Amino acid sequence: MALEHFPGITQLQFESTRAASRDAKCRPTFRHYNPSELVESRSMRDQLRFAACYWHTMRNGLGDPFGGATAQTPWDDGTDSIANAQQRADAFFEFLTKCQIDRWCFHDRDLAPEGQSIAHSERNLDTIVAHVEQLQRSSGRRLLWGTANLFSHPRYMHGAATSPCVDVFLHATAQVRKALEVTHTLGGEGYVFWGGREGYDTLLNTDLARERDQMARFLHLAADHAQSIGFRGVLLIEPKPHEPTTHQYDSDSEATLNFLREFGLFGKFKLNIETNHATLAGHSMEHELAVATAAGALGSIDANMGTTGLGWDTDRFPTDVMLTTQIMLAVLNMGGLTQGGLNFDAKRRRASFEPIDLFYSHAAGMDAFAIGLKAAARIRADGRLHEFIRERYASWNSPMGEKIRSGQFTLAQCAHEATKLSTLVSPSGRQELLESIVNEILFATER
Repeated sequence: MALEHFPGITQLQFESTRAASRDAKCRPTFRHYNPSELVESRSMRDQLRFAACYWHTMRNGLGDPFGGATAQTPWDDGTDSIANAQQRADAFFEFLTKCQIDRWCFHDRDLAPEGQSIAHSERNLDTIVAHVEQLQRSSGRRLLWGTANLFSHPRYMHGAATSPCVDVFLHATAQVRKALEVTHTLGGEGYVFWGGREGYDTLLNTDLARERDQMARFLHLAADHAQSIGFRGVLLIEPKPHEPTTHQYDSDSEATLNFLREFGLFGKFKLNIETNHATLAGHSMEHELAVATAAGALGSIDANMGTTGLGWDTDRFPTDVMLTTQIMLAVLNMGGLTQGGLNFDAKRRRASFEPIDLFYSHAAGMDAFAIGLKAAARIRADGRLHEFIRERYASWNSPMGEKIRSGQFTLAQCAHEATKLSTLVSPSGRQELLESIVNEILFATER
């Protein structure tokens, strides 16, 4: 009989808030996430496509700059042995199954310990991947995306693709080549590039133009290799403005998309948008998603949230239902997620250190997104927001508007038409009205 790493915890089930008993309210369970419930003709499970990340779930000890690790991880003996890595994977897949999370994400160094050479590291990774393949088959879980950790090791202190040392660049290519191939082997739906140290701390020692060229060359090499091995997943870039560097070259959605266009990479990559990174960039998640979807470049979402007033990546679990409603409205408006998903790139608070807190935290995020999904569907069915936007831009659907948009008018012709205008009429934006409509729908008592 297989060792149970989370004894006493059975698979989480949907129990509505009305039906749940008083005793049940202390058990990890779903109050709003009902995997089989249909929303806009698709099940919640299919609409939300939840994933859990290996790094925060299994490798984060919950330490911080002011104190050591607090997390209780009875399945982990703290060594870098292959046997411990296999046992850690066993615990993770038990967690995924019991939490009804269908997908997962990893960094290469999360799964297997780094060896004394590239070849040694790859052998370690191959051993764990073979074990994980069996776990995927037996549990029915799937890989959402993989990636390579190109930021933790001291060799990457000046960046990986953007390092001033060509040897570091070469090492990074070897690591990404292997991580791409492993992701392909495990049937990953995507592969993510997060340039944690692809930036600078000071321009006094930085050739910015050279580093951006190197980063573009690195991405071209990776995209070419993905194609050569038959990888059919989507290649993703995850924007972040700073931390750990002062400035990262993929600082937000617009900067990243412009980088892709400038270097001939647009169309080869999409974006993996993280809520807390949007916050650090001084944007709302709503804005970052709008930019990505307008360009047809939203690939996947890292589901978390930051802490108001703090200027670093706190990676809290997303429990703000206004936030989840905004996210799911953007997702539904673009036609829903297909290859991507909602990956909980989130960690428990340092004081939530018991194994059961892994279930409480993920269930809280899943419930919040279930609420957001249903609210977003109600907003779309209500139609008032859509109709308001349609009417606000109605003048652009006139013959004059169509001629301007299609390029039939020169600037001089536009100016000539302006001389014929007697009055200018601008409609009210009615922001407060629209916000009240959202509140009305979001907090209305469900019948």
